[in-house]
Amino acid sequence: MTTEEQVSQAIAEILGNYKKEKKNLIPLLQAVQTGLGYLPKEAMQEIADFLGMAEVEVWGVATFYNQFRFVPLGKSHTVVCMGTACHLAGGKLILDALERELDIEVGETSADGNFSLERVACIGCCMLAPVIVIGDKVYPRMTPFKVEEALIPYKQKAQGELKEGKPERKS
Repeated sequence: MTTEEQVSQAIAEILGNYKKEKKNLIPLLQAVQTGLGYLPKEAMQEIADFLGMAEVEVWGVATFYNQFRFVPLGKSHTVVCMGTACHLAGGKLILDALERELDIEVGETSADGNFSLERVACIGCCMLAPVIVIGDKVYPRMTPFKVEEALIPYKQKAQGELKEGKPERKS
């Protein structure tokens, strides 16, 4: 079964749990994102068809709320706190450093699928500001210079996975 078929099957299963009522639009979007990790275009088309709505209406609602993602998260999802304490302690400089180091912008996932970058209003670690989270690990008192260091284990892991996936050459 291809990935497209798996996505279509997952969406069909989710739609089967809801009535064809427009009031179910947001719960459907949330359920699909929970199931797939993001909202692919195909999902929004199928939701629109299911609810008898124009695709642009579904897209309008999905893009209005910042809880919805339209690209899958990277293996090492990186979150930058931009709450008041983190912002005042240099959060924007750290965000800029991450964008440069990962070569992606907020809301994007790297082409290799290893990293994604998100900015949030608050992580809840104000005494440790500025803070980033990579995966489930919190990095306190970050500086732009510490960004590269924090990313090293995740980049090494990605390189290791890449090497394992390549067939060995015979001499």
